[in-house]
Amino acid sequence: MISGKNYIGNQLTATGTKTYKTFNPQLHIENQPVYTEATKEEINAAVTLASQAFKTFRNTSGEQKAAFLNAIADEIMALDSELIATYCSETGLPEGRAMGERGRTVGQLRSFAELVQEGSWVEATIDTAQPERQPMPKSDIRKMMVPLGPVVVFGASNFPLAYSTAGGDTAAALAAGCPVLVKSHPMHAGTGELVASAIIKAAEKTGMPNGVFSNLNSSGIEVGMQLVSHPEVKAVGFTGSIRGGRALYDLAAKREEPIPVFAEMGSINPVVMLPKALRHRGEALAKTYAGSITLGTGQFCTNPGLLLGIQGDELTQFIQDLSDEIVKIEPSCMLHPNIIGAYENNRQKALSQPELTVVAEYDSEVQSNYARQTVTTVEGATFLKNTTLHQEVFGPYSMVVQCENAEQLEQIISKLEGQLTGTLIAESDEASQYPDVIDALKNRVGRIIYNGVPTGVEVCPSMVHGGPYPASTDSRFTAVGIHSIKRWVRPFSYQDSPNDLLPAALKNENPLKISRLVNNKQTTDSI
Repeated sequence: MISGKNYIGNQLTATGTKTYKTFNPQLHIENQPVYTEATKEEINAAVTLASQAFKTFRNTSGEQKAAFLNAIADEIMALDSELIATYCSETGLPEGRAMGERGRTVGQLRSFAELVQEGSWVEATIDTAQPERQPMPKSDIRKMMVPLGPVVVFGASNFPLAYSTAGGDTAAALAAGCPVLVKSHPMHAGTGELVASAIIKAAEKTGMPNGVFSNLNSSGIEVGMQLVSHPEVKAVGFTGSIRGGRALYDLAAKREEPIPVFAEMGSINPVVMLPKALRHRGEALAKTYAGSITLGTGQFCTNPGLLLGIQGDELTQFIQDLSDEIVKIEPSCMLHPNIIGAYENNRQKALSQPELTVVAEYDSEVQSNYARQTVTTVEGATFLKNTTLHQEVFGPYSMVVQCENAEQLEQIISKLEGQLTGTLIAESDEASQYPDVIDALKNRVGRIIYNGVPTGVEVCPSMVHGGPYPASTDSRFTAVGIHSIKRWVRPFSYQDSPNDLLPAALKNENPLKISRLVNNKQTTDSI
């Protein structure tokens, strides 16, 4: 049952006067529940509880945290059809997508549970003392990762489950030992509240401290700004626009104590299509990419918004095939009137640029909030001199850049802003002929896909979901997979500490039986 209130720890409150509703884009009507925006007093209370909870939660064992994370997964599944129905009513997305995203969310939680239960993720490193060393004795020094403190997580508009209330940022922060304060996304506040209730139930069932999690409603930017500015908040996770992520990054940097903001932001995900591959597989590739561009109405951060090829008959035919295929696809619903409004504005801005040609545009009548897919093309020289063409058009839009030659292709890639992904479409004996192009692509992206599509992010330890700015604010980290936990921790050393005062991960006897680097050798043995 949705209350429309804020979770301040395990208490539901609604003391404010500012209210709002979510919107059903399929039916083009407001949903019925009314949500109350968190007040300054509620925000302060939630952060105070989180700070108090951190004193206990940071020392919670891996076994206990694993039980908590698995319990969250169980409670999310227990929400069953109510969660799926609410998700669909607030997004316009189909039931299959909702169930798939729920599965991904639960899978992420369970993978972090396995990680912390095993325990080696803390990177325990031990250099034992050498008191007889000359000319100076060597101290006993031991290092491990420790949690930062309370973390603010911003819900993402396009992933109400996997990147929001109990999504990857939250799962990783809780696994690290950091209490989480979620700034719920106003477009799916009902979905967020249901998931928040699951987290609170799991916390109570597994004995977690009150304040380990809070969920705060907000219809605008004020609540988020207050959370990021609060001196007891120690880090921020964000998935969304460049404008929003950069504003939070700047705000956090201006604090008396600056804190890290790990933001995953805009990306147009360049796809390099080499001539031989287009000659042999152009028609099939056109069909595949028409599907990728329109998948989820283009509302993925890995949507292929930029296709790069070398001028010639192969590229000309591919453009024609792509144009033919993409207009065959029935348009689908975007997440919210604001989202499709932004899509239309950004699309029109792109279309108004000189020397840009529209090669395909769905021109039949569509329902409210349904997006018309569009493909454009431009010459490489025009793309190089007009950086407006580099900007993301969030939705079912893609641009084909026709490069004069391989040298210009490399130049264009080198001039691109940082991206989440880059894709190389090439025959088996073709890629080796373009080493400079591939090296340029590696320097601009966090992940290269060979002969595939960028849409779809597998949750596994080897995945990198990040990239050079503005794809993310720190390209050293991933926002997906178990290694994303590294965003919410810092290295900490103990020097000449008595064994009984050390955490279990660093004790001589290695009671956790984890893998440790002892005097430069990886081992699970005791000392």
